[in-house]
Amino acid sequence: MDNRFRQHILIPCYDTDVAQFLKPSAFMDLAQEAANLHASILGFGYDSLMETRTAWVLSRMHIRFVCHPRWRDEVELLTWHKGLERLFYLRDFLMTDGKGNVLVEATTSWLVLNIDTRRIVRDAGVCEDGVCRDSAIAEPCGKVQMPEDCRKMHVCVHRVSYSDVDMNGHTNNAMYLVWSMDALDYGLTSVRPLKELKINFNHETKPGDDVAISRAFVEKDGDMYCYVEGEVSGRQAFCAELVF
Repeated sequence: MDNRFRQHILIPCYDTDVAQFLKPSAFMDLAQEAANLHASILGFGYDSLMETRTAWVLSRMHIRFVCHPRWRDEVELLTWHKGLERLFYLRDFLMTDGKGNVLVEATTSWLVLNIDTRRIVRDAGVCEDGVCRDSAIAEPCGKVQMPEDCRKMHVCVHRVSYSDVDMNGHTNNAMYLVWSMDALDYGLTSVRPLKELKINFNHETKPGDDVAISRAFVEKDGDMYCYVEGEVSGRQAFCAELVF
């Protein structure tokens, strides 16, 4: 049994940028929905976990853009549950074209939290029958930090508002990537396609929170590494590494 979930998707115009490429945040939106649908099929989706006052929380994500999907492309999005590793439940994704060529590959690390206490639930009753051990990216996403020797620049303060918030009442994960891309110069993001990103979600933000967003740049081997972090009251909410 393959134990993979797949969706056929036609890339819409509203999910693309000025180059007609699928926006990174749009890929995250598609991945989150596919993960929810597959988890429900396996018996540990949103509704099942809510019965025990628990919920899935995305903690880390690593995405590689091998070949950017474009507006009107017909693609297949595949996802599968890789099982538990230490504290994290791992889930991988592949986006392919009609010939099976890989366009995007990603790995994610999830926690199960009690929604009342906000504590990690270690025995969440997640069934291992549906596990697939294949990897889109072999290593789970590690910790992302601002380099100590770089010059960190304050960009802006973003107040969490209606468009940021999901059905759980806090900022949707994809919005942190929207903020990260918007924190960079348009002359970079509109000309040089994003090759790879890693992002850690360290502390939730809610409506009314003021998120102080900073950035830093490091050039390595011809690539531009951009680091973006957001802090609320001195506490890091997220940190992202974007490679152009």
